[in-house]
Amino acid sequence: MSLASEFKEFAMKGNVVDLAVGVIVGAAFGKIVSSLVGSVFMPVLGKLIGGFNFADLAISLGTDPAGKPVAVTYGVFLQSILDFVIIALVLFVAIRAINRLKKPPAPAPAPPPPPSREEQLLTEIRDLLARR
Repeated sequence: MSLASEFKEFAMKGNVVDLAVGVIVGAAFGKIVSSLVGSVFMPVLGKLIGGFNFADLAISLGTDPAGKPVAVTYGVFLQSILDFVIIALVLFVAIRAINRLKKPPAPAPAPPPPPSREEQLLTEIRDLLARR
């Protein structure tokens, strides 16, 4: 089997195509959530806390040799954490809803009831007659 035909067989499997679609949709969804957090949630949260922009939160470390300021921008990191939490929450709710839509597995059939005392006696009589 050639490398090209083997790759074609791998790429045409249903799971690979589904995974590729999921990654593309997930990337687009991530951009939407980042925009929502950066444009809607963070300004409101900043206003409620004290009227500042989280993206401006930073610790200055001085300047580099070219004269540009060097800073640790932890506000952007906080915004990324909020992005992650929102994405995780939405995925949790979506997966929970999908799991509720699935049919529950069929219950296992109940084992047959044990034979009655009369059936046991009749079986013993039959076995005794069969031995004669």
